[in-house]
Amino acid sequence: MHRLALFDLDGTLADRQSALSDAVTGLCRSHALAPDTEQWLRTELVDRANAADFARLRAVFDLEASAAQLWQEYVSLMAAAVTCRPEVLEGLARLRAAAWTIGVITNGAGDIQRAKLAATGLAELVDGVAVSGDLEIRKPDRRLFELAAARCGVSLTDGGWIVGDNPAGDIGGGHTAGLRTIWLRGRPWPDDLPAAHHVVDDVTGAIAILLSETLE
Repeated sequence: MHRLALFDLDGTLADRQSALSDAVTGLCRSHALAPDTEQWLRTELVDRANAADFARLRAVFDLEASAAQLWQEYVSLMAAAVTCRPEVLEGLARLRAAAWTIGVITNGAGDIQRAKLAATGLAELVDGVAVSGDLEIRKPDRRLFELAAARCGVSLTDGGWIVGDNPAGDIGGGHTAGLRTIWLRGRPWPDDLPAAHHVVDDVTGAIAILLSETLE
């Protein structure tokens, strides 16, 4: 019997907000962008980023660099800045050693999310990755959860877990997909959303819950 654990990426396994701040600062310095341009970027990219954002950036501020160049530079800067704490990597390694199948299910553009996974070392610890930008399907759509399971070589019909910080996308989507859920406390909880099976303050707490399941 497989044990499937799907993890969200941004805000769960990796610290996107700190990386975003560093990447935007680096991009603006590289192109000598004005403070209002920098503020526009920070506002527009706060939840997610894709190549279209940089086409709009170029158009709004009449920048010389191409949208593709700006996007690729941002992807590289994000990959260089993003971090995953050693104790999280160690926890995932322990899950693998305990015969868990580990997947990442994340909203975002495929190239930047995979760059983050590679840069943090997470790519070496997971069995499959499903990124919304690959198919233009976003969490909480059940189809992205089905894709994540399939890329891990298993099926949602056998059950599993989802760990994430987004109430609707991760926990609501997980309920729809028939998964057990662990929520990383932080964002406001919608009144109409069923409760998560477990609530933790840190992803290491979620990993500890999964490891305890192995012993049952």
